[in-house]
Parts: sequence; C-alpha cells; structure tokens
Amino acid sequence: MNNRRIIYQVDAFTSEPFKGNPAGVCILEKEVTDNWMQNIAAELHVSETAFIVPGKDAYNIRYFTPESEVPLCGHATLSSAHIMYETGIIPARSGIVFSSAAGILNVRKEGDWIVLDFPAYGLVQYPVPSDIGIYLGKEPLEYYRTAHGWAFVLLAGEEDVRSLEPDFAAMKKSPYGDLIVTAPSSDPEYDFCVRCFVPALGINEDPVTGSAHCALVPFWSKRTGRREFVSHQVSAREGILKVSLNGDRVDIAGQAVTIFKAELNL
Repeated sequence: MNNRRIIYQVDAFTSEPFKGNPAGVCILEKEVTDNWMQNIAAELHVSETAFIVPGKDAYNIRYFTPESEVPLCGHATLSSAHIMYETGIIPARSGIVFSSAAGILNVRKEGDWIVLDFPAYGLVQYPVPSDIGIYLGKEPLEYYRTAHGWAFVLLAGEEDVRSLEPDFAAMKKSPYGDLIVTAPSSDPEYDFCVRCFVPALGINEDPVTGSAHCALVPFWSKRTGRREFVSHQVSAREGILKVSLNGDRVDIAGQAVTIFKAELNL
C-alpha cells in the first residue's frame, strides 16, 4: 500500500448501481483518530463508513454512521470485502478475517456472492407496547427486543411493512429508535421482507441492513423450522440477501457494486 488515502463508495446487497445500501470504505495503513473517522463519515453522509487497518492476524474494522460509531454493520463489511477482492488486496480464493467490536468476522467469496459469517442474536418477546402505534403508524402483532439492543416487530403482511410512514423525529428519542420491522413476503421469490429504521443513529431508514439479519434469521428459523431464507428488504432502494442459520452464527450473502473511488486530500 502507498501513503494515499483512498475512499470508495459501494452499493451493497445488490447487483445494480443505485440500488441496495451505499457504504463508504476507507483502507488505511495505520490507525487514525476517532475524530478523523467520524468527520469523514459525516462528510460522506451514507449510513455507514468502514475504516480498515491491517493487523497481525486480521484486518481491524470499525464502522461510523454520520453521527456515531456502531459495533457491527453488515453492508459496510460486505462493501469492504468487495473492495478488497476487487482491488486484489485479497485473492478471490482466500477468505478475509475482520476483527470488529462485535468479534471476529470471517468472510468468503462464492462466485459473485460474498458471504459474511456473523453472530446470531437472540430475541426476547414482550407484550406489544401501548404507545408503539403512535410512532409506527400501525399496531404490530408481536414485539421483541434483540440481544443487540434493537426493537423488533412482526406485522401481518408485506403491504403493512411497505406502507409504513413512521414519525422519525418522535421515534429518535423513544425506545424504538432502532427498529426492525418484518413480515412474510408476498413475493414467492422471497421468504420474508424487512425494513429497518434507525433515527437514534441519524439514519431514518437504512436501505439494506445486514446486521439486522443476525436477529431476523433466528426469528424466522424458530417460526418456520427452516434454516435457509431469501430476504427482501423493501426500502425504496431495495436489497436481496441469502441468509442461513448455522448454530450460533448466521451466514449473510450478498453482492455489491463499486460506484466511485476518490483520493482524500487529508
């Protein structure tokens, strides 16, 4: 690597430009300050930007939204792996080991798909809160909290999920500022649909959310008895994920497209 700082923007969980979820990817030679990374993420202003530094046994990876650091991000991990394979930093036949705040993340390439090995998150069911409909605009059938701190609701069908128009300003300071919404898919190509709202982190709606599937896959596996699914995130940009449950881990597979690269003058 040379001393230039190159930043990439990648559309993740899609094979088409301007679909899926955009992420920033910045591969560095050495550690930089948290403030520098936060400023770059705010400047790029996509839902997450990943910063990668080579380590002894793994690549250290950190994720920043425009407002704060988060421990885990699926689409930024996928985007990072995509750039590392595309630029030849890692050969296509080799795996990648990332060290994140959420633990070790193993990544491999299978044809045109990149597979992320992520932790599975449990869920605890609670009575549906009496006030959630005020924020969401619909009353959910079921309400859960996930092991990574998100609220999680089940709606009756895909049309209910697609038609949601949450009150983001009110939601930001509520217990539902990180919210996963799911329902069975109405399209036979997919098993379930999902939308994710994250106003607590400055993201009203995350277009495609790999890390949400750490909870979605165990949820749908327990509900159906199956282990493999095709997920359809039905945001305006949409995204497709092939996911499976492997014990206490979740495989999350997606495709990605590089949109641009630029040299930072910093």
